[in-house]
Amino acid sequence: MAKPVVAIVGRPNVGKSTLFNRLAGVRKAIVEDTPGVTRDRIYDKTDWAGREFIIIDTGGIRFDEGDLFAREVKLQAELAIDEADVIIFVVDARDGVTHEDEQVAELLRKSQRPVVLAANKVENFHQQLEYYEFYNMGLGDPIPISAMHGMNTDELLDAVVSKFGPPSQYAEDPNAVKIAIVGRPNVGKSSLVNSLLGQERVIVSDVPGTTRDSIDTPFRYNGRDYILIDTAGIRKKSRIKEPTEKYSVIRSLRSIDRADVVLIMLDATEGVIEQDKRIAGYVHEQSKANIIVVNKWDLIEKTGSTMNQFDKDIREELKFLSYSPLLYISALTRKRIFQVLDIADFVVEQHNRRVPTAELNRVLNEAMMLNPLPGGGGKRVKIYYSAQVRTAPPTFVLFANNPEMVHFSYLRYLENSLRQNFGFEGTPIRLIVRARSGKDT
Repeated sequence: MAKPVVAIVGRPNVGKSTLFNRLAGVRKAIVEDTPGVTRDRIYDKTDWAGREFIIIDTGGIRFDEGDLFAREVKLQAELAIDEADVIIFVVDARDGVTHEDEQVAELLRKSQRPVVLAANKVENFHQQLEYYEFYNMGLGDPIPISAMHGMNTDELLDAVVSKFGPPSQYAEDPNAVKIAIVGRPNVGKSSLVNSLLGQERVIVSDVPGTTRDSIDTPFRYNGRDYILIDTAGIRKKSRIKEPTEKYSVIRSLRSIDRADVVLIMLDATEGVIEQDKRIAGYVHEQSKANIIVVNKWDLIEKTGSTMNQFDKDIREELKFLSYSPLLYISALTRKRIFQVLDIADFVVEQHNRRVPTAELNRVLNEAMMLNPLPGGGGKRVKIYYSAQVRTAPPTFVLFANNPEMVHFSYLRYLENSLRQNFGFEGTPIRLIVRARSGKDT
C-alpha cells in the first residue's frame, strides 16, 4: 500500500531537523549493521494513529537569488513540497513572523498542498501571545510545539494525519504483480517501460498512479498481469542541478513501498554512484524483493571478462544487496528485457516462500552443529527452535535463552545457511531472536 508523504519546511534555524528526528523517533525503523545503507538520510518512516507515512527533512529555505547555495537548497525544498501530501511549515515562536517566513508561506500557498503550521520553540504553552501573530499568515491555526523536548507533538501529528486521504485512496490492485522501476535520472527507466510495452501484448489502460509524475501501466505478458510503475521525471532537468541530486530519491519512495518487486536500474557507462546506493539502500531497508538491472550494456566494449568484472564491482559497491539477481540489458535494443519479467516472477515467488517448520529447524540445527554459537561472557547461549512467522519478506523467529547474546554476525551466518538451502534469491530475510517462554535450562 502506498504511504502519504509529509514534508517539513521552513527558513533556516527554526528546528526542522530537530522535529524530523523527533517524529522519526515515534517508530524508528531497525536497520541492520551495514555501513552505507542509511547514508545522508533525508527521509524516514513513522506512524501515528494507525497511519504510516513518510517524512522528509529539507534545508532551510532562503530567497537570496544571488547565493548559489541558497538557490539550490530552495530547489531541494520545492522538490519535497511537490511530492508531499501534507506540509509541516515550521516557524520560530521566539522570533515572531519574519519576512522569510512570509516568503515561505507564499511559496506554500502556491503549492496548494495542505499545510500544518508548527510554531516551534514555545516555552509557555498557556501563553498564546507567544505565537498569536502567526494566525495572521492565513495558513490556519498555529500549533505550539517544542521539538527539542517533544512537547505537544501529539497534537501536531493529529493535525497532520487528519489531512490524509482515506486509507482506501492508497490501496492497490491485489491481482497484478507491481513492478517499480527506480533509479537516478537518465539510467533508462522510461526506455525500459517503452520497450516492454512496444512488443505484442494487450495494454489494458494508462492510468495515473498515486505517485505524482509517475504512471501505472497495466499490461499482460505470457498470461500474467503486471503493473509497471515508472518513476520517470524523477527530477526536472531544466531546474535541478547536480548538488540536489540526492533529493531525487524522494519520488521513488512511494513507488518502492507499493511494489511487489523493485528494479534498481544502473547505468553501465557510469557504474555505481552515491545516488544509486541511496536508492538501493531504501529498497533494502523496506525489505522489498528486487533485481539489479544494468542498462546500456550495448554501449560497453566487451572482452571475455567484462561481465565478471562488472559483477565484482557492483557487488563490492552494493554489498547489502548480495542476494539480488544481476541482469544486463539494453532497453534501446531490447536485448534481454523480457528476462526482467521472468526474474521478477521468480523473486516475487521467493519473497512469498514459506518453509515447513521441521525443514527449517533441520537446516538451522545442522548449521549450528557445524559452527556452534559462541558463548557470551561465561553465559551459555542456545537457540532452541525457530519458526517462520510471515512472508514478504520471509521472517523467522529464533527462540533463545539469551537473545541479546546472539551476535548479528552469527545471524548473518544463519541467513547464509537458509539461502544455501532454500534459495530466497532476490529477497531480504529477517531473523528475529526472542526469549523462549518458560524457564530456560
